[in-house]
Amino acid sequence: MKKMNAMEDFSRDINFSSGINENGAIVLTGTMRDRWHHIELQAVVDADSLEITACKVWFHRKPSPYCTRAEKQLQHLVGVVVGKGIMRHIRQATSGGRGCSNLRTLLTGLLPLALNIKASAGFSDEQEVLDIIQRKLTGTCAGYPVDAQCPEAADR
Repeated sequence: MKKMNAMEDFSRDINFSSGINENGAIVLTGTMRDRWHHIELQAVVDADSLEITACKVWFHRKPSPYCTRAEKQLQHLVGVVVGKGIMRHIRQATSGGRGCSNLRTLLTGLLPLALNIKASAGFSDEQEVLDIIQRKLTGTCAGYPVDAQCPEAADR
């Protein structure tokens, strides 16, 4: 069968990982790979305040020599606290002719992980972690409703 266009067989892989560095800060890493991109983004977040203390990107493969210009915009996230309003800050740092929608995609999935990591601090048992995350993140999304008496909650 004849291909309709170059994007017909397109595939993109996105991965998020987290860790704690030697200073106790949360280190979040996101990668995106497809036929034109291999982007690695790292954000360092203070574990107590959830303030972003560093944000760096490496464009290992990029479709344009100008893609690296978007890195400068990420510095607008340094000093921002991961929490209410974070999506607005991500949009501001990644939109327009100086930003990169692929960095927005990575940051939107990556930065909220800091909330989960902080919420689960001090717990090692998976069920305990899930329970504490549910309590601490209640009301933040559909998965953690304020009214957890809905029938779907019983399936957990």
